[in-house]
Amino acid sequence: MQRTSLKHTKHLVNSHKQQLLVSFLIPLILMAGYFIYRKMAPFGSSSLLTVDLGQQYVDLFAYFRHTILHDPTAFFYSFSKAIGGDMTGTWAYYLMSPFNLILLFFPGKTITTGIFIITILKYAFAGLTFAILLQGMYPKVSWLVPGLSTAYALMGFSIANQLNLIWLDAPILLPLIILGIEQIFKTGKIRWFVLWLSLMLIINYYMAYMICIFSVLYFAFASAQHYTSFKTTFTALKRFVGGALLSGGFASWILMPTFYILTQSKVQYTETSVKFKFEYFPFKMLSKLLPGTFNFEQMPSGLPNIFVGAFCLIGFALYFTNHNLKLRERITSGIITLFLLFSLCFQPLDLFWHAMQFPWWYPYRFSFLVCFWIIFLAARYLFSKPTFSDRSLIITGLIFLSGLVYLYLNLSSFKKYVDQNNFLIGCLFVALGLLAFVLLRQRPKSGWLITVLIVLDVFVNACLSLNNLSYVSQSEFGNYTTEIDKTTSKIQNKDSGFYRIGTTYMRTKDDSMQAAYNGGSHFSSTFETQIPNFMQKIGQPDGDGFVTYSNGTLITDSLLGMKYWSKNIESTLPGSSAASTTDPTLPALTYRPDLSAYKLVGQDSLTQTYKNPYALSVGFGASSLVKNFDGSKLDTIQYQSQLYSTLAGHTSSKLFTSENFNEVIFQNINQTTKLTGSVLKKNSLSKPGIVTFKFTPKTNGAYYLTFGQDLNPDNATFTINGKSLTQYSPYRNTVVVNFANHSKGKTVTLKIQLKKMSLWLENFTLYHLNQTKFTKIQKTLSTSPLKVTQHNSHQIKGKITVTKKNDFLMTTVPYGKGWHATVDGKSAKVIKIAKTFCGIQLTPGTHKIVLTYWPPYLFTGLIVTLVALLIVLCYLWLNKRRLRQTKE
Repeated sequence: MQRTSLKHTKHLVNSHKQQLLVSFLIPLILMAGYFIYRKMAPFGSSSLLTVDLGQQYVDLFAYFRHTILHDPTAFFYSFSKAIGGDMTGTWAYYLMSPFNLILLFFPGKTITTGIFIITILKYAFAGLTFAILLQGMYPKVSWLVPGLSTAYALMGFSIANQLNLIWLDAPILLPLIILGIEQIFKTGKIRWFVLWLSLMLIINYYMAYMICIFSVLYFAFASAQHYTSFKTTFTALKRFVGGALLSGGFASWILMPTFYILTQSKVQYTETSVKFKFEYFPFKMLSKLLPGTFNFEQMPSGLPNIFVGAFCLIGFALYFTNHNLKLRERITSGIITLFLLFSLCFQPLDLFWHAMQFPWWYPYRFSFLVCFWIIFLAARYLFSKPTFSDRSLIITGLIFLSGLVYLYLNLSSFKKYVDQNNFLIGCLFVALGLLAFVLLRQRPKSGWLITVLIVLDVFVNACLSLNNLSYVSQSEFGNYTTEIDKTTSKIQNKDSGFYRIGTTYMRTKDDSMQAAYNGGSHFSSTFETQIPNFMQKIGQPDGDGFVTYSNGTLITDSLLGMKYWSKNIESTLPGSSAASTTDPTLPALTYRPDLSAYKLVGQDSLTQTYKNPYALSVGFGASSLVKNFDGSKLDTIQYQSQLYSTLAGHTSSKLFTSENFNEVIFQNINQTTKLTGSVLKKNSLSKPGIVTFKFTPKTNGAYYLTFGQDLNPDNATFTINGKSLTQYSPYRNTVVVNFANHSKGKTVTLKIQLKKMSLWLENFTLYHLNQTKFTKIQKTLSTSPLKVTQHNSHQIKGKITVTKKNDFLMTTVPYGKGWHATVDGKSAKVIKIAKTFCGIQLTPGTHKIVLTYWPPYLFTGLIVTLVALLIVLCYLWLNKRRLRQTKE
C-alpha cells in the first residue's frame, strides 16, 4: 500500500510538472510561430515595433542598455530627456522589468530581436504563473490547466497591449499575488504575498496600483470562500494589511522618489471634475467578446479588450449556477463582477482604476483584471465539483444566444472593428464551447481535447487581431538607428565636453535616448511639465508628455547650448554643393535655413554636421537681473528676446523687428490688408484657395515666421520657393518657423493653400533677427563660461570667473528639487530662473562649481525600505529564538 501511494504521489508530481511545462510552451510556440510567419526580426524584414513600442519604448530600452553597460549615473538623471530630467519615474514605469536584462545582449538595430524574445517570454510566463495558481488551489490533476492558462496568456488585453510591452509583467505576477493571498488564509503566512506584490510595485507602479485595488476585492472573495469565524477573518485581514504595508515598505526606495516626480508631471493632469455617466451603452461591450475585434481604430478610444474565449466565458456564467459552492461566495463574486463590469463603462469607476486620469490612448487598462476574473471563476467552477445540470446549460445557452442575436442585429454599429467573419467565427466557438461542457459531463477525463478547443479559440483571436496591425520594417528602424549612432558617435569622439545636439530629421522624439546624446526632444508619461511649458514659451511644439525641439532660432540654439546640428542632406542648404537626395532613411523634421550661419564640420552620404559658434556653455556668468525675469505675458518672439537680453543686463534691448511682405497675391480668397489674425475664406468651394507671400530680404540675417496652432498641415499646405515646408505637427501653441537666411536680394516665396473653406492666420507675423545686436549679446554672455572639467549624467563640475556685472551663474540645467550645488566646496542655494533653470548667486572672482542631482526622497525611501527589511529580520530572529526555546 505504501509503495502504491508513493508511486501515485510521484505520478502526480510528474503530471503537475508536465502541465506547467505545457502551459509555458503553448503560448511560447504559438506566438513565436505567428511572429515568424509575419517575418518579424530576426526571422524576416519586419519588426514588432508599432505605435508606442516603436515610437517610445524601443528608445527607452536602448537607454536602459546604455545606463547598465556604460553610465549607471543615468539611472538618476539624464540630459537625453529633452534638455534634462529626473529618471526615477521613467525607470519605475518603463524599465524595471527583469526581462529587460535580455536587451543587454542586443545592441543597436538588433534590439528588435531582444524585444521579440521578451514578448514571447512574457506570454509564456503568464501561462506558467496562471497554471501555478490553479495547481496551488486545486491540486487534483486536470489537463484543462494548460487550456485555461493559455486562455489567460493570450487574453484580449495581452494581445491588444502587446505593443505596450511594459504592462505585460502585470499578468505574470497577478496569479502569484493572488496565490499569496490564498496562502494567508490557508497557512497564515504572508511571505509570498509580500514578495510578489513588492516585485510588482517595483516593476511598474501604475499596473501595481490596479492590482492593489483588485487584491482588496479578491481578499473579500477569499474571506467569503474561507470563512469559518469573524476572528479568523479578522486575523487574515490584519495579515493582509500588514503584508501590503510591508510590500510598500520594500518598494519605497523607488516609489517615494517616483511619487514626487509624478507630482511634477502626471499628477498635474488629474481630473478634478467627474461626470456621473456611462461612457457608452454597456451592451456594446459584448462585441469585444468576439474574436479579432481589435485594430488601430480601437487604440485611442475603443471598448475594453476582454476577450477570453467562448469556453471560459460559458464556464464563468455556469459558476453562478454551481450549488456545490457556498451561496455567500457566489453572492460576493456577483458583487465583485458587477463592480468590474460597471468599471468598464461608468466614468467615475473607470477614472478610479486609472488613478483619476483619463488615459492617453489605450483605454480600460485594467481589463486584464477582468479577464483574469472571468477565467478564474470558470476554473473555480470546473475544479469544484461542477453540477453540469441540464437546466443551467440550457439557460446559459439561451443567454449566449440572446447576446449573439443582439450583436447580429447591431453589426452595423460595430463595423469599424467587427465584420461578419468575426461574428460567424464567434458563433462557431460558442456552439463548440457549449458542446464541450456536455462532453465534460459525459467524459470528465476529456480535458486535453477541450484544451485544444480553448487554445484554438484564443489563438484565432490573436491572429485575427494582430493581422489588423502594421509594423515598422526592420530596415526602416535599423538603417536609421545605424546612421544616427554613427553621426552622434563621430561628434562625441571629437568633443568630450558638455553640449547638446540638434537634428533636422527625426524618427521619434526619444532619438537622443536611443543614441545616448544630449538633445532637446522627449516623449514619456512621466515628463515634468515645466519643460513643455518652457518649450511652448520659446515657440517649440509641445503637448502633454512631450516636446519636440524642431523650431529653434539662433537665440534658442545659443541659449540651450545646441553646439552641433546634424542635418539630412535631402533639404540642401542654399549655396551648398551637396547633391539633393530623397533617401527615406532620415525622415525630415524641420526646415532650418539659418543653419547656414553655422560652420560645416563634417559630412557623409546622408548628413552634414554643423558647429554652432554661438552656442553658450551649460553655465555662464549673467546679470543678476535675470532673477526677476517673468515672461508669463510675453509672446514667443518677445520671450526669446527679453530672456536673452536680460541675461546680459540689457532689459530694453529688442532683438527682433517685424517685417511686411513685399507682395501678397490672393487666388480664390477674400483679400485683406491686415494679415495677422485675419480669417481667409474661399470664394468658390470647387476651386483651390491659395495665398502667395513674397519677400525680398534686405540683409543676410535670419528671418522667422510665427504660426498659430490653426496654421498646421491639417488645414493647409505650405511651400517655400516651391518646396514643401517641413514642420513637426501637431502643435497646440504658437511656433516659430524658419523662413530665410543668407538670402539678401533674393525673393523668398511662401505659398499657403487652404484644405478647408477657411483658415485663421493666428499669430502669423514675419520677423527679422538683428544679427548685430544678437552677436553683441552673445559675446557678452560667452565672456565668463563655466569651463566644465568633469561631467556625467547627474553631476557637472567646472570653474568659472565672474565680475560684478555678471556675478550670477546661469545654467541651462532644468531646475529640480534634487539639484544641489557647492561653490568652492561650500553648499550654495540653487535658484529657479524663468520658472525653468538652475542658477547660483556668486561673488566676483574664480570659483569651483559642483552641481549634483539626487532624486528627492530617494534617501527617505531607502530608509523606509531598510526599516521594512529590519522588521522582517527581527521577526525571523525572534521566531527562530522562540522555536529554539520551545524545543528546550
